[in-house]
Amino acid sequence: MARLTGLAPPRVARHVKCAGSTPITLSLVNRRQVLQALAAAALLLLAVFGGSALRASGVRPNPLPLSSSTDRLVVIGTGGMSPGDIDPVRTPNLWRLLRDGSSAALNITAVHANTCPVDGWLTLSAGNRAGQPDNGAGLPACQPIPGMKSGFVTGWNSLVAAAAGRPYGSRLGTLSQALASNGQCISAIGPGAALGAAPPNNGVVPRFQTLDASNLTVGLAACPTSLVDVGAIRDPGDVDVADPEQPTLSHDQQLAGVDQRVGQVVAAAPGGADVMVVSLADAGRHPGLRVVLAAGPQFGPGTFYSPSTRQPGLVQLDDITATILNHAGVAVPREVSGTPLQRSPAPDSSDTLAQRRHAALVDYDLSSRSVQPVVYPFFVTWVALMLAGLTVLAVTFWRRLGSDWLRESMRTWVRKGLVVFAAVPAATYLANTAPWWRFGLPAAALVLATAAWTGVLGAIALRGGWRRSPMGPVAAVAAMTFIVLAADVMSGSRLQLASLLGLNPIVGGRYFGLGNVAFALFAAATFLVAIAVSSPLVRVGRPRLAALAVSIIGIVAVVVIAMPAWGSKVGGPPALVPGLAVLVLSILQVRLSWRKILLIGEGTAVLVVTLALLDWLRPTSSRSHLGRFVQSVIDGDAGDIVNRKLAQNLDTLIHTTVFAYLVPLLLIALAYVLARPGSRLARPVGPLLDRVETLRAGLIGLTVTMFIGLLVNDTGVAIPPVALALVLPLLISAGIRTWELPANEGKVMTQELRQQNDISTSPGPPRN
Repeated sequence: MARLTGLAPPRVARHVKCAGSTPITLSLVNRRQVLQALAAAALLLLAVFGGSALRASGVRPNPLPLSSSTDRLVVIGTGGMSPGDIDPVRTPNLWRLLRDGSSAALNITAVHANTCPVDGWLTLSAGNRAGQPDNGAGLPACQPIPGMKSGFVTGWNSLVAAAAGRPYGSRLGTLSQALASNGQCISAIGPGAALGAAPPNNGVVPRFQTLDASNLTVGLAACPTSLVDVGAIRDPGDVDVADPEQPTLSHDQQLAGVDQRVGQVVAAAPGGADVMVVSLADAGRHPGLRVVLAAGPQFGPGTFYSPSTRQPGLVQLDDITATILNHAGVAVPREVSGTPLQRSPAPDSSDTLAQRRHAALVDYDLSSRSVQPVVYPFFVTWVALMLAGLTVLAVTFWRRLGSDWLRESMRTWVRKGLVVFAAVPAATYLANTAPWWRFGLPAAALVLATAAWTGVLGAIALRGGWRRSPMGPVAAVAAMTFIVLAADVMSGSRLQLASLLGLNPIVGGRYFGLGNVAFALFAAATFLVAIAVSSPLVRVGRPRLAALAVSIIGIVAVVVIAMPAWGSKVGGPPALVPGLAVLVLSILQVRLSWRKILLIGEGTAVLVVTLALLDWLRPTSSRSHLGRFVQSVIDGDAGDIVNRKLAQNLDTLIHTTVFAYLVPLLLIALAYVLARPGSRLARPVGPLLDRVETLRAGLIGLTVTMFIGLLVNDTGVAIPPVALALVLPLLISAGIRTWELPANEGKVMTQELRQQNDISTSPGPPRN
C-alpha cells in the first residue's frame, strides 16, 4: 500500500549539547508564566460564568402537570407583538396574563425571512416549519389569510402541497389529527384559527365561527381545545396585503385593539380554563422575537423553558403545538419538532417580580434585534484594518520607504496589532457579560464593549511572560479563545446568544452548543494550543510526552464539542478527530498510509455513533442534535436531513458574496504551501516552520479538519474562513517576530537545528 509522503515527521533531538559539553536548557515555562496564565484563566472563567449567571439567574424549570382530556385550553393567536409591547397601562389585559401566569420570548421563524400570519398559523398546525407558497420573488408580501367556504379552508390543498414540497417534512393538520385520534375535538374562531384547526386531508373545520363577542362563550365551550384569532398587528408603513385597512392605524392603536379582544376572550372562557396568548407572526418585513403568555390552573406565575432551546424564557413556535397536545393529555407525534414547555415558577405574582420577568424577555428581543445591523459593518472594518496594516508593512519594506527606525517601528506595531485583532472573536462573546443593549445607542455600546475586551485580551497576550517567544502570544490568544468558548458552552451558551459571532435567537438555527462559527474558532484554537505545547517538547527530545499532551488537549476539545449537554455539535468530532490524529502521528514519527487513514476514519465513526446512541437513550425531550439524528435514521428521515444540509451548504456558497468562492481556493493554496514547504509560495513562512517543530503537522491537521467540517456541516462553508481569521493573523505575527530575533539568537537556533540533524542521522554521539 502506498504511503502518504507529504507529511514529514518533525525533527526530534534526544541529547542536544553545545560546544564545551554544556547542555542546552530549553525552558518550557517558568513559575511566573504559570501564575500569569492561571490568573488570566481565572479572570476569563469568572467573566464567563458570572455573565451567564446574570442572564439566567434562579431558573429551575419543572415539567407542567399532567393533563387529561377534560382540561380546557384557549389559545389566542395574534401577531406582530413583541415583549416590549406589553405594558400595565397600554395593555392591561395582556399585563395581567404576564403577571399572573408564565411567559417567554418566542422565536417564530418558519420558512421565510419574515413570518407572515399565514406562516405562523400553519406552523402551529403542523408543529414544524410551514408557510404560504413561495412566489419566486424572494421575500414575499404577506397574503391574506384564506377564508372559509362551505366549511372548507379556501386553497387548503395548495397549502398542503407547499408544505410537503419543502425540506422540513411538515404535515399540515398534525395538531387536529392528533387530538381527533384521541377522541377530542378542536374549535376555531376566526380565519387564522381555522388554518390551525384544519385536518390534514380536506381542510374541513366543522366547529368554526367568526370572532363575535356575542357568541364567544358558546364557541369556547364547544371543545376542550379552542383556537381564537384576534387579528395581527402590522407595521403601518409596510406594504402588505394581509389586511389592506389595518396598516392605516398606528401601532399603539392596533395594540390596544388586540388587548381589548384578548380581554373579551378571557372573560368568555369557560371556568377553570387555561388561557394562552401567542404572537405567531411578524409585524412586517423586519423579523423579531415575539411573546407567549399563559395563565390559569396549570400556568402559575413564572418563566417558560423549552428543552429545544435550553434558554430560560426563550421558546419556539413549534413548542406551542407540543404544549397544546401535552395539555390535552395527547402524546406528541414525531412530526412535531418542538417539545412541551416547562415552567420555572416564581415565588408570587407581584408586580415587582413580573417587571423582572418582563425585563428579561425584553432583553432577549433588544439584544437580538440590535446586534443584527452591526455584524456586517463591524467585521468588514475588522478585516479591512488587518489588511491595511499588512499592506502598509509590505509596501514599506518592498519599496524600502522611510528610515530603518520607521520600518522597524512599523513592523513591531503591525505584529502587535495582528495579535490584538486575533483576540476580537473571543472578545465578541465576552462583550455580552454586560447588558450593552440597554443603552441609548446599543450598537455603539456593543462596539465599545467588544473593543474593551479586545484590549484586555490583547494586553494579556502581549504583556505576559511569554511575549518574547514567537509562539507565546499565539498560544495566549488561542488558549483564551479556547477557555471562553469551552466555559460558555459548559454554562449554557449564554454569551453566544445575540453576539457578533454567535447565535441569534431571531434566526433560530441553534440556541445552544457550538454553531459553525464557534466550532471553527474552537477547532483553530485547539490546534494552535496543541502546536504551542508540543513544539518545545519535541525540541527537547520528548516526542511521546508531546503526543500525550496533544492527545489530552484533543480529548478535552472533543468532549466539549460532542457532549450533548455542552457543545452538541454533530459534525464536530468527525472533523476534529482526524486532524488531531494527523498531528499526533506526525509527532510520533509515524507516516500515514491509506490503511491508517481508514483506521482513523473508522475510529472516528465509532466515537460519533457511540455518543449519538448514548444521547438517543435519554428521554425524547432531553435529546440533542445527536440523539434526534439517530431517531431520524430509525424513522427513515435521515436522508432528508442530509439533503437539506447539503442544499444549505450549496445555497450558502452560491448566494453569499463572491468571497465565498475563495474558500476552496484558499484551502488549496494552504495545502500547497504545507505540501511543498520549500516552494516560493511558502518562503515567507519558512523560518517559522523551521523554528516551531510541529507547526507544519498541526496546520496540516487543521486543514484536514476544515475540509471535513466544510463537508459534514450545514453551512459548513463558513468554517474555513472563520478558522483562518484566527490562525492567519497570529501566524503572521509569529513570523514577523521570528524575523525580529537578534542575529546571535538566529545563529544559535541554526546551530541547534544542525545538531538535531546530525543526531537523527548519526548513530554516534552528537558533534560539538
